[in-house]
Amino acid sequence: MTALPLKSLPAGVIRQTLRTRRDGPVLTVELNTPEQGNAVTDALLDDLLAVLQDQDPAVRVLVLAGNGDDFCLGGDRGEFTRHLAHDPTGGGIRTSGNKARRVCDALTANPAVTIARVQGKAIGAGLALALACDLRVGSVDATFRLPELALGLPTAWGGLLPRLISEVGAARVRELVLTGRAFSAEEAHYLSILQRVVPTHELDAAVADWVRPIVRRPPAALRVTKTLLHSLSAASRMADVSALDAELLAAVLAESQHARGGS
Repeated sequence: MTALPLKSLPAGVIRQTLRTRRDGPVLTVELNTPEQGNAVTDALLDDLLAVLQDQDPAVRVLVLAGNGDDFCLGGDRGEFTRHLAHDPTGGGIRTSGNKARRVCDALTANPAVTIARVQGKAIGAGLALALACDLRVGSVDATFRLPELALGLPTAWGGLLPRLISEVGAARVRELVLTGRAFSAEEAHYLSILQRVVPTHELDAAVADWVRPIVRRPPAALRVTKTLLHSLSAASRMADVSALDAELLAAVLAESQHARGGS
């Protein structure tokens, strides 16, 4: 692989919550708070936005990974509680939810091909981040779950629900959301949430199997094809109301907080 000039992300850059590595046209972005299960916080969203907004146009593949045992354990509920304590009307939740949508949209509409490398657990917002990527490979022991309803939350984060329905189908998504049950990598593959399932020690090789042909494609044709695929997928989600995700999340949490305070 011929190395390309780096823009602003030399190999091994560590932000507050991320570690980035650049190898020619391939940029790896690793969620890097394993002691917290790589939980999604405002700081993580800020770091992801900064990386995606500053992305070198020469990057043709972006790999999203997670350091440690788990890809991502979902949103930080403690941070939600702190947001509500500071603003009971849900202003902080709204701000955070809007960041989440911008991050997921930036992954989906990224000019580079985005690959999610999933190991361990991918829960809630973690599943949303993976689903925003073009290609998704998971370890055979990976597990997935949408626990929002059991936690008193709507499934409204980063445009997850319309993406999930588009990829999986409404009937199956309805069952996963309403029961909140965990499901395996094998089932995720059957549902098209994952395109490949491999032993954990083969995850990097599986990513490399995808990267090798992609980086050989003519850059202009790759960009245009990625744009076409994104546009056609978006057209199939004409009833996408995920722009309201942040408002819905804030409203439900604020109402729950008010009910608890008044009981």
